[in-house]
Amino acid sequence: MTFAVIRTGGKQYRVAPEAVLVVEKLDAEPGATVTFHDVLAVSTENGLTIGAPTVPGASVTATVLEQRKGEKVIVFKKRRRKNSRRKRGHRQHETVLRINAIAAG
Repeated sequence: MTFAVIRTGGKQYRVAPEAVLVVEKLDAEPGATVTFHDVLAVSTENGLTIGAPTVPGASVTATVLEQRKGEKVIVFKKRRRKNSRRKRGHRQHETVLRINAIAAG
């Protein structure tokens, strides 16, 4: 089974071909192609290659499906016996990707 571990947005993701992935917002329009060169590990039929810190020459290509906002997170702060409350909501911007190809390099 072919897979790779990439790093984007300060997080690491295990991806496989044709997988759909939701990451933090990337600067790309829907339908555009994005290439990740920050590949930490690649697994192919020949075995697992782990980078130190990245695998040289490896890349992962993906297509942007959509830009959206994530689920709403409610931030509620209350101070007891002070009649003080604050309620805030936040929705994170996200990019939905479909992984096209994994090049082992």
